[in-house]
Amino acid sequence: MPRYSEERRQAVVAKLLPPHALSAYEVADQEGIPVATLYKWRKEARAEGRCLPNASDQGVEGWSSQDKFAAVVESAAMNGEQIAEYCRRRGLFPEQLQRWRHDCEQAASLSHEDRRQEAAQTREQRRRIRDLERELKRKDAALAETAALLTLSKKARAIWGDEES
Repeated sequence: MPRYSEERRQAVVAKLLPPHALSAYEVADQEGIPVATLYKWRKEARAEGRCLPNASDQGVEGWSSQDKFAAVVESAAMNGEQIAEYCRRRGLFPEQLQRWRHDCEQAASLSHEDRRQEAAQTREQRRRIRDLERELKRKDAALAETAALLTLSKKARAIWGDEES
């Protein structure tokens, strides 16, 4: 099993990042490195806090919420010029980064009482869904029973003759 230098690993992982954003299979073909090794290196880079999307073919919209949050944190203290450079390196648009920042701020602005109310609403919706599913099962059973009785009554009329006509 070949050993790769840290510089080579970094260079190969950089190909997985924007602006190149090559797929692991493309990089594996170019570099002659097994795809599993590339996935392992990408996983290690993510664990180090580097902002890597899960699937480069989906673009930045395929990034996980952790990736987006990391991008917001990394760029929080930057000025406009630095943000533009950061976005070019990552293959982002500044508007996307701004939208992610807004989403993070909205999530953080929920008060404890808001979260409690949201949890109560969720519990109430789950209870209502459970009740409706139970009622639906009951009605399905009643409908099946009615259909069976109707079928039996038609068969009985066919066997003993049609008295109601």
